[in-house]
Amino acid sequence: MRLAQTQLEAHLKQGLQPLYVLVGDEPLAQRECLDAIRAAARSQGFDERNILTVERNFDWQQIQSFGQSISLFSSRRLLELNIPSGKPGVEGSKALQALAAKSLPDTTVVIILPALERDAKNSAWFSALEAQSQTITLNEIDAANLPKWIANRLALQGQHTSVQTLEFLAHQVEGNLLAANQEVQKLGLLYPQGELSDATVREAVLNVSRYDAFQLGEAVLAGDAERTVRILQGLQDEGENAVAVMNPLLWVLRPLLRIKQAEMRGENLTSAMTNARIYGDKQALVKRALTRLSLRQLEATLQKLADIDKTAKGVMLGDAWLEISRLCFGLAKVRGR
Repeated sequence: MRLAQTQLEAHLKQGLQPLYVLVGDEPLAQRECLDAIRAAARSQGFDERNILTVERNFDWQQIQSFGQSISLFSSRRLLELNIPSGKPGVEGSKALQALAAKSLPDTTVVIILPALERDAKNSAWFSALEAQSQTITLNEIDAANLPKWIANRLALQGQHTSVQTLEFLAHQVEGNLLAANQEVQKLGLLYPQGELSDATVREAVLNVSRYDAFQLGEAVLAGDAERTVRILQGLQDEGENAVAVMNPLLWVLRPLLRIKQAEMRGENLTSAMTNARIYGDKQALVKRALTRLSLRQLEATLQKLADIDKTAKGVMLGDAWLEISRLCFGLAKVRGR
């Protein structure tokens, strides 16, 4: 059953269902949906949360074993199954169809998928999931609707501003919902409820720190290893959280992978960039990156970011900042073949 993101909070108040499927590459929407489901689970007595990430050689028997195991800490459990590639394979297809046919005892399962290609959308495993789950498509906001989206976010914190200022904000974040949300939250912290003047918003938005994670993504795309190292050091010196740095990197690298895949299929590169919401001067930057980085390198990069995310959240052992630094420097120093 399809469920709009805007309907999720009201739906969750009625009680968690056995199966949810989140589909899409919009990182802010994914984070907010997961946060809402987790909060609802806590309020409804789910005291245990488990995360499985489908990687190469993933053992799909883990899902069946999880359903047969008995929790030592909770009678109700939340299982998050992340499939970053969107391609579960033959064994995974069977496991997902079995999961759709019969839910796990005392467990709510959340399956997290990227934006799917046509073959995956028409597959037996996705059709089975869609028929038995609450499926939420994580839609991106196009440029024309972004000012309205920002206005709605400001309204939630009791603030409003002119259409001109909303368009200024939308232009500054270049379609990036994570960045837009950060700017809205910053305005909520800096100023009281009520109307925000154009000058007030401009001062807040343009008064940014010396380094930011979006600059890091641009340096990596440009293949500027020295600038990459400088920005990484600056972000660490300013005490930036590793997870906060990863989200903008994902915003840069996920579209790059989709464009590379389109290029490998022989599709028009300009159309692929437009579909991925890459506009203006950034198209030249992306073209340079595509000549340097192979499809295999980009796929491995996204898998590595998924591992770093688990490290940053304490699920895996390691130093998240060290791994981010190694990854970004490695990508930046790759030379064109």
